[in-house]
Amino acid sequence: MVDFVQLQHAMKDRLERDRSIHAVEAEGATLEEAAAEAAVLLNLPVRRIEYEVTVRGFSGLLGSGAKNWKIKAYERVTAETIEEEKEAAAEAATETARMAVNRDGEACLHLLYDGVFLKVTPPVGRGKEVNPAAVTQLIAARGISDYDLEKVQEIIGAEAGIYERIGGFQRQPANDAMVSADITADEMKVSVIMTPPGLGGCDLAMETLLAFLRSNKVIFGVDEEVLSEYADRPSYKEPVQVAAGIRPADGRDAYIQYNFETDQSKVRLREGSNGRVDFKDLNIIQNVVEGQPLAVKIPAEDGTVGRTVTGKVLPAKNGRDIVLPLGKNVHVADDGVTIVADMNGQVVLSGSKINVEPVYTVQGNVNIKTGNIIFLGNVVISGTVEDGYSVKAAGNIEVDGTVEKAELDAEGDIIVHQGITGKSTGIIRAGRSIWARFIENAQVEAGNMVVVSDGIINSRVDAFKRIVCKGKRASIVGGRLRATEEINAKSIGSPTSGTETICEVGFDPKSKEQLEILEIKKAEGDKQLEEIQLNIQTLINIKKQRKSLPEDKEAYLTELMDKRQEVTEDLRKNKQETEKIQTFLATLKARGRVSASSKVYPGVKILIRDAKEDVRNEYRAVTFILENGLVRVTKYEEPDEESKKGPDGYFSN
Repeated sequence: MVDFVQLQHAMKDRLERDRSIHAVEAEGATLEEAAAEAAVLLNLPVRRIEYEVTVRGFSGLLGSGAKNWKIKAYERVTAETIEEEKEAAAEAATETARMAVNRDGEACLHLLYDGVFLKVTPPVGRGKEVNPAAVTQLIAARGISDYDLEKVQEIIGAEAGIYERIGGFQRQPANDAMVSADITADEMKVSVIMTPPGLGGCDLAMETLLAFLRSNKVIFGVDEEVLSEYADRPSYKEPVQVAAGIRPADGRDAYIQYNFETDQSKVRLREGSNGRVDFKDLNIIQNVVEGQPLAVKIPAEDGTVGRTVTGKVLPAKNGRDIVLPLGKNVHVADDGVTIVADMNGQVVLSGSKINVEPVYTVQGNVNIKTGNIIFLGNVVISGTVEDGYSVKAAGNIEVDGTVEKAELDAEGDIIVHQGITGKSTGIIRAGRSIWARFIENAQVEAGNMVVVSDGIINSRVDAFKRIVCKGKRASIVGGRLRATEEINAKSIGSPTSGTETICEVGFDPKSKEQLEILEIKKAEGDKQLEEIQLNIQTLINIKKQRKSLPEDKEAYLTELMDKRQEVTEDLRKNKQETEKIQTFLATLKARGRVSASSKVYPGVKILIRDAKEDVRNEYRAVTFILENGLVRVTKYEEPDEESKKGPDGYFSN
């Protein structure tokens, strides 16, 4: 049988054990994923957990800077869970009692100043009950003869575990048990030593021991459970610790909890969707966005005072506060403890201060040492971007050396001081302009201008405004160049090369490319719709002749009709998109021109809007324009002033 006290202890143990395991840390790309992972770890449904967010996640920008949500989760405490805990604790207590060490029942006899008192405890497990004869011998051993035998038998039968009076005795005060206390010099521990009583001497009850300790100024930290056990079953002439003080605990100092990796030497390899690790993606740069929390100060904790057994207060030191490590381009949030980024960029810990750097500098080449670069700011590279690597930036990219068979993608300008050698697969994209010494065998796209000093060779170059080659050797040889307003070079084409050189102006290259893609899709859709319509008509004719169709043919007819509706809808959307682009192209006011300050060689193809001209003769210092729907040759016109100024508004020295 399990009594209430056992049940309480069992519940306490169970709950403490559960608390230790019912707090888990989990993470996920979203808060929902983190909560789901925590529910799995706790083996609970999501509705049964509660959590606190330790690290707020971020989905990233430009595919970078993403950060998982992290939470600390617990089991939600409800009336239902409390009841379940009670039931589980009762089961645990029953199991504990069943598996407990077998212990015999016990009889304890106390001779006190007001009589003789007997206590009988029940057995545990398969322990034996108290033998009445053993109780009689215990009483006789203390020299007691005048007692109530019926009361003794009643106490033995009840096994209540409390002291009850069974008679009196002739007290001999000189033979009373004696106790002494040993208090350590620092007053943190108290031990007692008891001498046994003689014939007719009194035992020491727990209340007497408590009074004795109080008389010795021991008022704190007394373990009454130990004291009660000691009173019932004293170990004479042996010291037993019955009280202990609490030592002071200094408060923990304030500290900074960083939301980024502070060790810049660590390389964080990321596994791709195919399960392989791309060693070009070293994730060395830690991108952050404006408003992103970078760190939080965990406040200092107050110290916990101690107490000696005599009640003296032992002071403790409170934890020390620290100054927030504010560096460049960061600020403190309204809560006074969170450090937040002021701008997009790279977060670094420099000189113990948190900084957000708008410029990421690579001292040397972009290669296996640096890996691919993704940065939410400007990137400066003092060397070369080697084959197979990519650099992506939300700002500008500046390369002191060359760009080989690589990929550059910037929302701002791209400046390449030496040149671009794409080896037929290099791709360079800029939201604004691209400036380079030369471009060779590369694919280049610019939202504004492409400006080159030495020349463009066998490349595909698109610019929303203009393409300009301005320099002593500024020539365009081979490839396809497209710009809305102008293409201008010293020479276009080659007297010896058989490579085709195509110059297209007067329209937005991207819009025209989209228009070409839409035209291809329309042709494919029209052909598909024609085939579907033919199959539908064939099945309808068969159905008219036979009055019905087999089940599989009927299902196929339904499928064809659904497909016809789908293709028709796609063609309708295609038409809308085509008309939208055509309207945009029609609104462009750029007249479009192709100019060469020196020569235009035979074989060059000039396209201005819808008019085309194949150059068959060599021209000197000319500009091709559109006039009355035809390409006309006029006197050479200088490029606009914008392309002569050079890159401005970027970070280069």
